[in-house]
Amino acid sequence: MPMDNWLTAILLGILEGLTEFLPVSSTGHLILAQELFGYDAAQWRQFNIVIQLGAILAVVVSYWSLFWDMGTGLLRGERKAILFVRNILLAFLPAAVIGLLILDVIDAMLESPAVVAIALIVGGIAILVLEKAIPTREEQGVEALSWKTAIGIGFVQCLAMIPGTSRSGATIMGALAMGVGRKTAAEFSFFLAVPTMLGASVVKIVQEPELLAGTATIGWTHIALGFVASFLVALVVVRAFVAYVSKRGFAPFAWYRILIGSVTLIWLFAF
Repeated sequence: MPMDNWLTAILLGILEGLTEFLPVSSTGHLILAQELFGYDAAQWRQFNIVIQLGAILAVVVSYWSLFWDMGTGLLRGERKAILFVRNILLAFLPAAVIGLLILDVIDAMLESPAVVAIALIVGGIAILVLEKAIPTREEQGVEALSWKTAIGIGFVQCLAMIPGTSRSGATIMGALAMGVGRKTAAEFSFFLAVPTMLGASVVKIVQEPELLAGTATIGWTHIALGFVASFLVALVVVRAFVAYVSKRGFAPFAWYRILIGSVTLIWLFAF
């Protein structure tokens, strides 16, 4: 394995762990990083999706006691656990169906840094507008959300199929617009990421026969390095982000998106 690919895998894993749960688009950042440093985006496309599982594992570890309680509660038929699982599954369904229907369109957009830059700017402006328009709500808990709210958040998540939009940003702001509290919105976004990104990773692995055969240029060793780096960094980010947004707003992330998107557009068209 060439040293440059080895180092790239670790750096991209760190970038994924830092950005997966922030409303700034982890996939968008990975695409821009590859464009900036001249990597072949097509070679790293599967890597970008699969290493997100490292960040997702960080959610499972961080909220292990909650997942355990909900799992055992589901087996015992407890109402709270049933509603928790119901809401996660209902929110997952839109992305599962729509994602499979427009898979080729998504793959094409994953190779366009211009799409990422525009989505970063538009998303940043949307966050600023929504933050000013939406009042602070009481925290409810994921299990207290109605089935209509869960499905609504699921459809909003589909916006994140446009790279640069941010899955966490779309789901959190969508949840806030539907009357969900900040902490609950952030945690629901984290929990929803588990089935969503697991499904996306499985599809990408199945789609890539070279990856399964172990003959891809960017193969399992690179993915393993990126996975571990992503997991370790995300482990720190998850708790820090929830603590931050519970007390403060999302405006710093919005301005960051606008700045990065604007600089990227200038760079793309100037050079």
